[in-house]
Order: sequence, then structure tokens, then C-alpha cells
Amino acid sequence: MKTASIPLHTRILLALFLGALAGLAVHSLAGEAQWTIWLTDNIAAPVGEIFLRLLLMTVVPLVFASIVLGVTGLGDVRNLGRVGGKTLVYFVASSAIAAALGIILVNLMDPGSSLDPLVRAALLEDFRDQASSMQAGSPGFGVDMLVNIVPRNPVEAAANMDMLAVIFFALVFGVALALIPRERAAPLIAVIESLGDVVIKIIEMVMRLAPYGVFALIFVVTSRFGWSLLAQLGVYVVLVLLGLTLHTVVTLSLLVKFFGGMKPLDFWRRSRAVIVTAFATSSSSATLPTSIAVAERELKVPPTLAGFVLPLGATMNMNGTAVYVGITVLFLAQVFGVDLTLGQQVVVAMLGVITAIGAAGVPGGSLPLIMVILASVGVPPEGIAIILGVDRILDMARTVTNVTGDLTAAVFLAHSETSRAGPTFENPAVENPASESPAPAADNPVSRQG
Repeated sequence: MKTASIPLHTRILLALFLGALAGLAVHSLAGEAQWTIWLTDNIAAPVGEIFLRLLLMTVVPLVFASIVLGVTGLGDVRNLGRVGGKTLVYFVASSAIAAALGIILVNLMDPGSSLDPLVRAALLEDFRDQASSMQAGSPGFGVDMLVNIVPRNPVEAAANMDMLAVIFFALVFGVALALIPRERAAPLIAVIESLGDVVIKIIEMVMRLAPYGVFALIFVVTSRFGWSLLAQLGVYVVLVLLGLTLHTVVTLSLLVKFFGGMKPLDFWRRSRAVIVTAFATSSSSATLPTSIAVAERELKVPPTLAGFVLPLGATMNMNGTAVYVGITVLFLAQVFGVDLTLGQQVVVAMLGVITAIGAAGVPGGSLPLIMVILASVGVPPEGIAIILGVDRILDMARTVTNVTGDLTAAVFLAHSETSRAGPTFENPAVENPASESPAPAADNPVSRQG
């Protein structure tokens, strides 16, 4: 069988398995030998980083084009308020459920009491410098975080990957474009549609390299840490994975069934390309192109809704992060002997929801905000060093929950809008050439056309 005949998501999954196997073999046989360090630092890590950067470089133009076209495609600007309100309520509600689930699990299992003090001291020593560098750049919660959503300079916001600011500018731009006369807006809309098509074509080319990038990314993690670190933090790791699994399999399935009008098994079967990509890249932003394609082609979400909801979700709807924040903060509080009251735990849950909105959709994007939460409840922020070694593996798992949560939001919005009288989210004044294009090849999960 030729490699080209194997679906892309299957090749990515195979690369994930082989990379993990190779990394574990190198770690077990060679450990910290000089040649393994050289191999990781000079070959595997750069290959993985280049693959991630190739995907991330498309995120800003894709988010801008998708949101602008999504807003203009809603037609009447009043539809934006309705759809936007539903989207925000869904994001907050699902994230609140996720944060509460994480806190309940920690209270039931009490994982912090099982960590050996010697292991805690060793982990703090090994990762103290990394934690200190993160703390220096930690953002804060409050009014400033809200004010910074409005960019002084949208170009600067795009250059800094400040996605909340980019999204805000795109929303304002789209609303203004929808309010000007149709004949004046049509040429610019056509340009933005072309921009979106170009970005999608770039992504198609990049995704051909996905198996190699995925192999390199997972090889770096497993060759460096093996299973030893997982064993030291075993209860914590199992608890995080349990929380993510429960929220993903149970909560999101129920939301899809009762609010999205779709059978959960159909949803998971059609979303497999997104799941594999999210797990491999550990980045909601890097997975966004695949999420939009799968939503439109497999889940039959109208392009205007997919282009509006999913870019918002990649930045503002991180259910996996909400689960992770609740578990991590309470776990570290237990490790350091800080007894949190019920009121403080409620505050942690609320801050977890805010973190799920404000965290960057890139690997490790939530960690600086977790340090802020730790400080607010009396836990040493440098305690984050205890879990840094296993964070990348857990990041891969929680990214799956993050992006599938975004897909459930898109399914919910599509079901909600189509249940109204007529397709109110379509703009008859703007034709979308992409909707007339032939169906894409079956093994290409990133093409938006079809």
C-alpha cells in the first residue's frame, strides 16, 4: 500500500505512536547520553518547532478572514448579537462545568498528600529556573486584562499573537463592513475570501509534513523524560487525565446530544482528524484550520458559523484548561499544606473559567496564569515547577478537550440557528465561491472547500 493512499489522520496517528516508541527506547537505552541530547536539541526539537511555526504563522490571517467573513455572512447585524450571546453563554457554561469537575475530583482523591517530599524538592530544584522565567512575564487578572482586549495597534497585536485583541479588531471590522452599502463592501469581501483561500492552501501544504512534525514533537517529550517522571507524579497525572476524559466523553457528549441534536458516536467519529491533530500539536491555535475544515465538511456546520465560532473558541473556550487549572491549583495547595476553604475553591473555579478565556492557545499558554492564581490563594507560584516536567504530555490531552469543546459549540450554534425559521445566518448579498468548489480529497482534513 502506497503511503499517499493512507488517510492523513491515520499517518499522523502512526507517527505519534512511532515517535513515542522511539523516544521511550532512546530514553531507556541511552538515558542522558551526549548523543541523545544532541539528537533532541539539533534535529528532533527543531523539526517539531518548525512544523508548529508553519501552522501558527497561518493563524492570524485565518482568524481575521474567518471572523470577518463570518460576521458579514450573518447578514443583519442584529444576528451577530444573538449568535454572539449564545456562543458566550455556551463557552462560560461549559468551562464552569469543567472547572467544577476538576475541583470535585481533587477533593475526592486528595492527590497532593501522596507526593514524597523528597520528590517535591527534586522537582522544584530541576525546574525552578523555568518557573522563575514564566513568573516574570505572568499577566494578571482584572481591569487591565479587559482593557488589553482592545488593541492600540491591531498590527502590533497580530505580531505579538495577542489573539483576543485580533479577534476584537476582526469583529469590529466585520460589523463595519456589514453596515456599509453592499456594492461598496463586495470588492473587499472578495479580497478577504481570497485571503482565506490562500491561507487554506498554505495549510494544506503544511499538513503534508504533519507526520514528520508529530513524530519529532512526541519524540522530544518521551526521550527526555520517559516514564520516570510520570511515575513520580502518577496520582496527579491520572487525576488530570481522568478529569479530561470524563468531561470530554461524558459532558461534551451530553451537550452534543441534547443541545446539538447529534448522536455522540457520529460526532466523535467525524471529529477524529481534529482529535489527532490537537493531541499531536498541543495547540488550539495550530489545530484551528483542521477544526474549521472538519466542522464544515464532516459536521455540516455552515461556513459562516464555523468561521465565527471556532476562532473565538480557540482563544476563549478551553474546557480542558478549566479542568486542568482546578486540579493543578488544588493539588499544589495540598502539596504545600495550604488548606483552601470552600469559598477559596469557588474563587479558584471562577478564575479557572477566566483562565480558559484568557490563556493563549499555544503549548503551555495557561501556565503563567496558573501562577497568578496560586499566588492569589497563598500557594508559592514557583510551585508550578513541580508539574512542569509532565505538563507537555498533559497539555496534549487537554488540547483535545479544548478543541472538541469548540466543535460542540459550533454544532450547538448550527442546530440552534437552523431550528429557527429559515437560515438567518446566511447573507444572500455575498456569494462564497468556496461553497461551489468540488469536494476535497478524502484524506485531506484541512481543506475548507466543499
